[in-house]
Amino acid sequence: MKESKSGSRAGNTSSRSAAGTGQASRPDAIPDLAELSQQMAGIAERSQRLVADFLSRQGGDGGIGMADPMSIGAAFFEMTARMMSDPSRLVQAQLSLWQDYMTLWQRTAQRFLGGQAEPPLVEPAPEDRRFRDESWSNNALFDYVKQSYLLSARWLQGVVKNVEGLDESTARKVDFYTRQFVDAIAPSNFVMTNPEVLRATIESRGENLVNGLKNLLDDLERGKGRLAISMTDMTAFKIGENVAATPGKVVYQNDLIQLIQYAPTTETVKRRPLLIIPPWINKFYVLDLRPQNSFIRWAVTQGHTVFVISWVNPDERLARKSFEDYMREGPLAALDAMEQATGEREANVVGYCLGGTLLAATLAYMAAKRDSRVKSATFLVTLVDFKEAGELSIFIDEEQLRSLEERMEKKGYLEARDMHTTFNMLRANDLIWSFVVNNYLLGKQPFPFDLLYWNADSTRMPAAMHSFYLRKMYQQNLLAQPRGITLGGVKIDLRKVKTPAFLLSTREDHIAPWRSTYAATQLYSGPVKFALSASGHIAGVINPPGSKYGHWENDKNPPDAEEWLAGATSHQESWWPVWEKWIARYGGGEVPARQPGDGKLKPIEDAPGSYVKVRAED
Repeated sequence: MKESKSGSRAGNTSSRSAAGTGQASRPDAIPDLAELSQQMAGIAERSQRLVADFLSRQGGDGGIGMADPMSIGAAFFEMTARMMSDPSRLVQAQLSLWQDYMTLWQRTAQRFLGGQAEPPLVEPAPEDRRFRDESWSNNALFDYVKQSYLLSARWLQGVVKNVEGLDESTARKVDFYTRQFVDAIAPSNFVMTNPEVLRATIESRGENLVNGLKNLLDDLERGKGRLAISMTDMTAFKIGENVAATPGKVVYQNDLIQLIQYAPTTETVKRRPLLIIPPWINKFYVLDLRPQNSFIRWAVTQGHTVFVISWVNPDERLARKSFEDYMREGPLAALDAMEQATGEREANVVGYCLGGTLLAATLAYMAAKRDSRVKSATFLVTLVDFKEAGELSIFIDEEQLRSLEERMEKKGYLEARDMHTTFNMLRANDLIWSFVVNNYLLGKQPFPFDLLYWNADSTRMPAAMHSFYLRKMYQQNLLAQPRGITLGGVKIDLRKVKTPAFLLSTREDHIAPWRSTYAATQLYSGPVKFALSASGHIAGVINPPGSKYGHWENDKNPPDAEEWLAGATSHQESWWPVWEKWIARYGGGEVPARQPGDGKLKPIEDAPGSYVKVRAED
């Protein structure tokens, strides 16, 4: 489920220049191919020993097995049939591509002959970091390689997008997997067509590739035969020390949650405590990374008595835990425990992503039960209407769901790495290919980055809960339908939710598209404030005061999301202070600060607790 930025630092590559290459260190120099050939032969010999060493350590566990890929052949077969039914359209597209190629070739030939470089026919998107090395523009050969690729990519994606007669699901699937193919064949991903990698290879006499192979084998071993790409230095962080380090105590636990109460930093606090429900697709400490970007720590400094649910990392023993169990043993159990801990029955509640989806369903359940304990609800990047659920819906058709359920039934849960891979595919260039180049081609070690450490700390999904969630919400979109799903004997109706709500979405969200999350403004019956943050699903939320991302506000909630944006006002600062001003109205006055353990619940262990420390691969 998940958005981040990659970084890199120099690894163990040598800075020695390759003898006899002359201009090899210049960004626009073409390497000596004869010397490069000799280096590659040496690398092959050394690599063979490394591979043999890796295989000898596998220990006969039955071999290296990959999960069967999702079937997409039918979608491409239908696309091809539709395309060939109108061959003139394809011929026209091929003619246009041929003309672009001819123009590019003529301009490149003139440049090789000393002519003036003309403006490029095609440019990478501003956010595309693959071609930022200056050789992609300064060197005529690599500029030709880059533009040839971009023209071909544009043509291929344009052809599949313009096929008429495909149903929406098939069209999305074809477009998504075509983009995966296009991203995979980028010249930046290969040694001989990446000028930065070629320079490193010449200067280090191939040491970068040997180091890269070591990194590759280490990642294969860590993934037990499946490639688990290292995105950060996993040894640089320790839960409870430099991430998830806000002081507090675990004051309650059951099969599914540990409830953490954080120590106050103010003399007085708001009477109503604050409960945060994170998603259980990931671990809660995305909200408690470093002190300077910890939403939890910041909320404590604003005078909230903060409680956070830390979900268990489930195994086969919890296979039958349902979505209803997550409601009962999650927010409902937490509210009961908070009353014992503080003596306060009422609370304000925040739900993040899937945690927000659960919060919405819980509020509808509580409304039916005439339970009015929740006085305000904050929904962070939360889908409740899944009609337009973004690219994740590509993975939710009947064939793929049946296959997924069969896999989950064997173990009782969905493997954490399966979910992790799915989310990474949504942003393959940033979350897959940039690390392939950095780690395996340049031979560098990934940079220590707290957000990427959290991103790699994935969780499993219980089979029963996950099947219900995917089918009832993503596939059938029943949560948004009045009385569409039943939890605890109650037919859930979001229209019955009258709790004041703050909805925060992010403009570049690829997991919970903001126009889809906006639909909730038309569902709830109580007062709703909608705000839109810049950036994406993670960076737009973890956006403390003083950071670079602003937000938009609009006092009105028209039916159409684009109409809302057209009438919204842009603000340069973080949304956090805006939310604090809003939620302070529901604080219920001030009381002396509460320490964990002051009430009827005695501390079980120090925050962040033991549940969060269980890793999926353990």
